[in-house]
Amino acid sequence: MIRTIEATIDEKGTVRLLEDVQLTTTRRALVTILEEPGLTHETALLSEAALAEDWNRPEEDAAWSHLQLASS
Repeated sequence: MIRTIEATIDEKGTVRLLEDVQLTTTRRALVTILEEPGLTHETALLSEAALAEDWNRPEEDAAWSHLQLASS
């Protein structure tokens, strides 16, 4: 299962998780460093899944179909 855990990274590169994590084995992880602290990036990431539900509906495709390039 993939999980996202909020963390901070100091100027020396030390990563500190903001919640406890319990794992049964060693796991790989990816770290994404955000440009600025705050809610701007976090809000965008958190809303992506909810917005995707709307964006990926057939009604949305039909509404925006006039902007699609014509096939050759």
